[in-house]
Amino acid sequence: MSNLRANAVSTEQTKSPSMGILFLVVLIDMLGFTIVIPFLTYFIQDLASAEGIMDVGKRDLWVGVVISCYSLAQFIFTPILGSLSDGYGRRPVIIFGLVSNSIFFIIFGLSQSLYMALAARFLAGAGNGNIAVARAYIGDISEPNEISRRMGMIGAAFGLGFMIGPFIGGILSDPATSIGGIFDTDFWTKYPYLLPCIFSSILSLISLLLAIIWLPESLPEKSKNNSLESPLREIRNIFDNLINVTRFSQISSLIFANFLFMVGFSMMHGTFILFTAMEVENGGLGFTEMQNGWIFAFIGIIGVIIQGGLIGKLTDRFSMINLMIFGTLLCGLGIASLPYVPPSISWLVFFSSAALAIGNALFSPTQSSLLTFATNNSGYELGAVMGAQEGYSALARIIGPLLAAYIWSQTVEGIGLWTYHTCFRVAGLVFVLALILQMKIKSNQSNERSM
Repeated sequence: MSNLRANAVSTEQTKSPSMGILFLVVLIDMLGFTIVIPFLTYFIQDLASAEGIMDVGKRDLWVGVVISCYSLAQFIFTPILGSLSDGYGRRPVIIFGLVSNSIFFIIFGLSQSLYMALAARFLAGAGNGNIAVARAYIGDISEPNEISRRMGMIGAAFGLGFMIGPFIGGILSDPATSIGGIFDTDFWTKYPYLLPCIFSSILSLISLLLAIIWLPESLPEKSKNNSLESPLREIRNIFDNLINVTRFSQISSLIFANFLFMVGFSMMHGTFILFTAMEVENGGLGFTEMQNGWIFAFIGIIGVIIQGGLIGKLTDRFSMINLMIFGTLLCGLGIASLPYVPPSISWLVFFSSAALAIGNALFSPTQSSLLTFATNNSGYELGAVMGAQEGYSALARIIGPLLAAYIWSQTVEGIGLWTYHTCFRVAGLVFVLALILQMKIKSNQSNERSM
């Protein structure tokens, strides 16, 4: 990989624009995932009700299904896109993802049935492997001492996406009612959630144009392997890679630590707004779409501050493995404590939100940096490893929302120990498992240094 980096785009003048474009690419990816957060619950509930699904548990289960279908597509197609980036270059795969985003944002906003919404989110996820490819791009153009800071920059795009996406989704939802004026028409009444999707599509088109003009290829021509024997064989080889990367002990441990973290974290995606939007008399906080948008904006601001400015200084002072462990602990405590916020002092939700935001901001860049170092030391293809990680992350984002939504649907009207609190408690237990694995990784690293 050192030769690869040496032959890649190497001047600082080229790296800076590249990092800026990558930042935008990841930001657009996160906007596509997060802009739906404030309104998806209401959108899917409306579609389910229109189709005669009135049972609360069954209706809310559909929320988890729609969230998960995006990640299901990513799980299937991200390893393929990651491998294709090793064969044909990072740039064409990134451009393909931006085109996909531009199209399927709009289709989702125009959905008039549950199955149309499902199809739109699935197809959007299928073309969206840009996060894995962006991380591989960073590995191509970065020296070892630059990786943690640059991974932190990409992490800041995550945080900014969490800040901007839900806020935009909340502001622009149902413009016929919330904005009025030129939007007070039958069209916007029929498609109340189209406007934020149009906004995201426009951003994606802008990023597409910038990538076409200014994003150079990071993978040297001689390093490309585009001799694909057949599509079916290539797909089989790619899925074999998901297994092959686990044969490296350090790589597999880091990937599965990330998998457990993402299962716990994504359980929040399916139930956070179900809880905050639930009526106060039923134990919820009674928040509106706008209030939920502000909560996620707050989470995003913290992510931007830590991953965009502080992560480099923190990694200089503390070991990355310790930061990863501490981040996992904080995030787990934040998510597990959410349902215990009293409605009478609902502003305390910001403390739980801050804990999960800080935890995620510490975990993501440090885990990605440690994985990059482990991959370079093993001699394995970085694009393949990052593709495998994103594949497993997508699997976690499938399991997490579905598990949380199922538990919620079974317990939302329960009593005693089996209430809507249960899914948050289960998420906390998943983080405990992630902590145990990370402590094992730390112990193994200490043993290797002592030998």
